[in-house]
Amino acid sequence: MLNRLIFSIDIPAEKSSVWKALWEDANYRKWSAAFLEGSYMLAEIWEEGGTVHFLGPDQNGIYSKIEQYFPFSIISFKHIGKVTDAKPQPIDEETKTWSGATETYKLIEGENSVKLEVEIDIMEEHLEFMKDKFPKALELIKENSCL
Repeated sequence: MLNRLIFSIDIPAEKSSVWKALWEDANYRKWSAAFLEGSYMLAEIWEEGGTVHFLGPDQNGIYSKIEQYFPFSIISFKHIGKVTDAKPQPIDEETKTWSGATETYKLIEGENSVKLEVEIDIMEEHLEFMKDKFPKALELIKENSCL
């Protein structure tokens, strides 16, 4: 069963700085290390319909489609399936339990800051891990945005 979690943080920076802190390769590697050291992503193209692989250092992870893409404002991923040894795998019974889960990042401009809001669908067995790690990742994004 999927559960929706929402995380947010106010960042005293411009939207473009927060966006770069999220999605530029070196910055993504810094904040995603809060979940797994050595994590990275590969994107064929940054636009709606594009495929993104979210991988660990062992080249295993998940692949997703970009559902919404408005630079410096919103990006939404629909998670599709597993990646093993850098290769997308066919959808199996276990994958069907979470395939279609979404992860959305929104930047909302405030008076002197940007609110980063993340909505993510999580499997029951990963709830506590995400509740612990996501706030740490947000702090790293904030730190990288304010450089």
